[in-house]
Amino acid sequence: MNIINLLFRLFLTFNATSLILVVYLVKEKIVINSWLSCFLNMSYWCSYLLYLAIPVLLTFFSLLLSNKLADDSIEAERNQPVIKEVEQANNAYLPSYLGYFFVALSVPHCDTLIFVFIILFLFTFLSQTLYFNPLFLVFGYHFYYVTTETNIKIFVISKRNLKNPKGLGFPNLKRINDFTFIDKNK
Repeated sequence: MNIINLLFRLFLTFNATSLILVVYLVKEKIVINSWLSCFLNMSYWCSYLLYLAIPVLLTFFSLLLSNKLADDSIEAERNQPVIKEVEQANNAYLPSYLGYFFVALSVPHCDTLIFVFIILFLFTFLSQTLYFNPLFLVFGYHFYYVTTETNIKIFVISKRNLKNPKGLGFPNLKRINDFTFIDKNK
């Protein structure tokens, strides 16, 4: 594994789990600094927006970094289709992700949150299968399961609206790992 791929996977993992920290900080009404109070007594809101901006900016940075990943493609071979099925995965992971929010809302202490966050981070990073990050939706990306004709199911992050597998190809993929790709076609 090269360093760019490792950095990208670390960013994806952090981005996928970081909103749990944002929810906890908002729940606890933690303000960054009193200097923010100069914004018409809106120090809480300024802090909250800054907390949210950090994962959004890191997600944007990870999308820029994805251009440095290894190239790959999935295309028809000898005019034979290679994709058998396309299934949208956006809705499948939202309930799990909302579970993170409920955990953040129910964690009573910061040290407990840190412990839970480390466990979630490690499980997400080591699973190496999916990097669902709802912030990708903000940048226009969607999540799909794509099943090939050889019954291999892969996870594709794409800006395209995929519905029909007939004639579908991915000539410009970036490989995150063996089963997760980001589509660079728009």
